[in-house]
Amino acid sequence: METIDEPTFEIACTVNGTAVRTRVPVRRSLVDWLRHDVGLTGSHIGCEHGVCGACHVVVDGRVVRGCLMLAVQADGQSIETIESPSASARIQALQQTFFERAALQCGYCTPGIILQAAELLAETQMPTREQIREALSGSYCRCTGYQAIIDAVDAAAARLRGE
Repeated sequence: METIDEPTFEIACTVNGTAVRTRVPVRRSLVDWLRHDVGLTGSHIGCEHGVCGACHVVVDGRVVRGCLMLAVQADGQSIETIESPSASARIQALQQTFFERAALQCGYCTPGIILQAAELLAETQMPTREQIREALSGSYCRCTGYQAIIDAVDAAAARLRGE
């Protein structure tokens, strides 16, 4: 079988605080590049259509769907994944409350949901349950059920407020 050489493009970006310079195929998604080339497997590939939220990563401070963004679009950007060694207090609080509230089972969706929730808590110190539902509406969870997830985000917000 004959292989076709795919065009590549050199990118330079920061991934979890580390400078990265590499050539990537121009059609490779950001999440595929992070998983297969960089070795960061916390973000998952689910629907590949931007619907499920399993692929969420943070690019220049905003949560994006890594399956809809090409790796070449990350040139010059700062990318953070759930594996970031400088995990914020928000992410740590969310990880703890997800565990305490049994807000995860298989864990496939959890990294994307935690990144979305951390973004909400960075913007809103005391979110209502409706705001939490809205912020997480871009993620599907097939196992846990959303009530435990909403409870965990609510508990993390309270913990971060010192309650």
